Formats: sequence, C-alpha cells, structure tokens
Amino acid sequence: MSRLAFFLPSRPMLVLLGVLLIAANLRAPVTGIAPLLELIQADLSLNATAAGLLTAMPLFIFAVVSLLSAALARAVGLFRSLFLAAVLILAGVLLRVLGGTIALFLGMGLLAMGIAIANVLLPSLVKQQFPQRIAFVTSLYVLVMGLVAALNSAVAVPLAELAGQSWRWSSLAIGVIALASVLIWLTQLGADSRQTPPDSAKPATVSGSVWRLPLAWHITLYMGLNSVVYYMIASWLPAMLVSYGFDPEQAGQIHGLMQLCSAVPGLVLLPLLNRLQDQRPVAFAGAALQTLTMLGLLLLPSWSLLWSLLFGFGSGSVFIVALSLIGLRSASAQQAASLSGMAQCVGYLLAACGPPLIGALHDVFGDWAWALGLCLLVTLGMIWAGVLAARPAHRV
Repeated sequence: MSRLAFFLPSRPMLVLLGVLLIAANLRAPVTGIAPLLELIQADLSLNATAAGLLTAMPLFIFAVVSLLSAALARAVGLFRSLFLAAVLILAGVLLRVLGGTIALFLGMGLLAMGIAIANVLLPSLVKQQFPQRIAFVTSLYVLVMGLVAALNSAVAVPLAELAGQSWRWSSLAIGVIALASVLIWLTQLGADSRQTPPDSAKPATVSGSVWRLPLAWHITLYMGLNSVVYYMIASWLPAMLVSYGFDPEQAGQIHGLMQLCSAVPGLVLLPLLNRLQDQRPVAFAGAALQTLTMLGLLLLPSWSLLWSLLFGFGSGSVFIVALSLIGLRSASAQQAASLSGMAQCVGYLLAACGPPLIGALHDVFGDWAWALGLCLLVTLGMIWAGVLAARPAHRV
C-alpha cells in the first residue's frame, strides 16, 4: 500500500483529478450522440420519434434522479455516491454500443442516471473539500466539461468514418475517460469514513427546507432558466441558421463553435470569481449577454455566427456562476447537495419542455420570431433571478 501511495498524487490533488475526470463525462456522452444520430438511425432502423426520444430521455432522467441524489449521499456517503455515478456512466457508455435498440436506450438511461448524480453532488463535494476555492474549482471543472464535450462532438463523425461508418466505435471513445474516472474514485471509497462530522451532524431539516426558501428559488430559477434557453437554442439553432440562408455544413460548424464558446467563460472566471465580494455584476452580465443574442438573432440574423458565439459564452458563464452560488450560499455540504438537487431538478424539467415548445411556435407561425421572442422573455427572467441570487452576504 505504501508503494502505491508513493506513486499517487497527494489526496487533495487526487480528489481534484477525480472531479475533473467525472466532469469530463457530464455532457459529452449525451451531446456527442447528436452528430451520430443519422448513423444510429440507419444502423438500428430508428424512426424520427424514437430518435427524438433518445435525445429527450436524459433530460427527464436528470430531473427525477436529481431529487434523489442528496438522499443517496446521506445514505452511503458523498465519495461512494460519486464512485457509483462514475460506474453508471461507464456501464452506460459500454452497454449502448454492445447491442441493439434496447441496449442503446438502457445504456443512455444508465449514463443519464450517473450524470445526474454527479451533477448534483459535485458542488457539494467542492464545498466540502475546497471551501476556500469554490469558485475556482467550479470554473475549472465546468471548463473541462465544455472542452471535452466540444472535442467529442467535433471528432465523432471523423472517428465514425475511420471505423467504416460505425457510430459504435466513435461513441465508445468517451469510455476511456469514464474508465479513468472509475479508477480514480475507486481509490476514494474509504474517504467518507475519514470525514469530520460537522456537516453530517447538522439536522436533516436544514437541508430539507431549501424548497421553502426564497434565495434557493432565486438560484434555482437562475440556473433553470439558463438551461431552458440553452436547450431551446442548442436543439434548434441549426434549423434556424438554415432558414436564414446558411448551408447545413455551416450551420453545423456554428453549432459546434457555440458549444465550444460555452467552455470559454471558465478561463475568464477562474481568476475572477474568488476575488469578487459581490457576484451580481457577473450574474447580470451572463444573462444580459443572452438577451442581446436573442435580439441579434431577431433583428440581424445575417450576423448569426457572432450571436451564436456570444450566446455560448453567456450561457456558460451563467452556468458557472449558478454552480458557484450553490456552494457559496449554502451553509454546509449537505445543504449544497439539497440545493443542487432542487436547482437541477427544476432546471431539467423546464429544459425538457423548452425545445418542443419553440418547435410548436415555429410550426404555428411559420418563422422563428415568436420562438425567439419567448427565449428573450426567459433571459429577462434569468436577469431578475440572477441579480437576486447573487446578492452578497445572503445565505440559504
């Protein structure tokens, strides 16, 4: 054991590495399916309805499992729960490429469960293990999450072509990171028993009451409305761009760049958030930038490349600020897990409804103006919630 310890990094660095590896799996296994969807449909004879269900199903699973994740952490421990999340993600990635349609959907279900658990519990772990560096570590892991997702989407089709148009080998590529994540969290299985008891000794009613607290709802709405707009635009941006005169290849490239830009705020906010006593300016700026992009897409659609890049940057910055606020405004790691579960449950429920709603608006009115108008209203609500959530010296 001592020889093994000699080759391993220090425990804080090992925990940070575990955070970054599991974060790398929080978006890529789901978003990486979109570029391969046509190959998957052809291979498994999926119709459009089944393909739509495949992409929508994770959002509903995220919403349901988010509610249960804090209770799981209280029952078995934070580190064991994150190890379970890593195992579920790896099992899902492997299962969906090993069989037919049933295996594909079961695999997506398993990895969605793992992603939901990790999404909820990472802010809690960051608060517990890095209490003085919450904003820094949060920005870092969101940066990794976005970069890996963008890279995975970019190489998905080329990898499939190298494998003879096989989506399975391309989809399996993210499994390497998932396996590394499992191995790192395996080394931390005993960490829960080593934790000091202050957080766990707090009454369960403290964390269970977040649903009744105004500040918790402000944070929840700030994160949730950001998720709504992100999934609305991410789902329909290529179709919007084609209707504006871009060819499909250009539309796909702009869509990929938008995702890449959602990772960039991590570079900007890493040195900034920890130094700010008042997070209201950055909370406002990210949401206001999205309001600007909705106006831009409505009034100057020929500049859609610029608006898409700005939208990705604004959405990514709101996501980082919201996750940081969960840690900064909660009183304990246990309460952070409850608040994170609340915010992500509501956010993903809203997000699952968003894309069908603006698709319906487009079908009824025949253009994207009403759909973008709805997105504009959502961003205004996000500004309001963000300013209230980021007020200094307020706690849940």
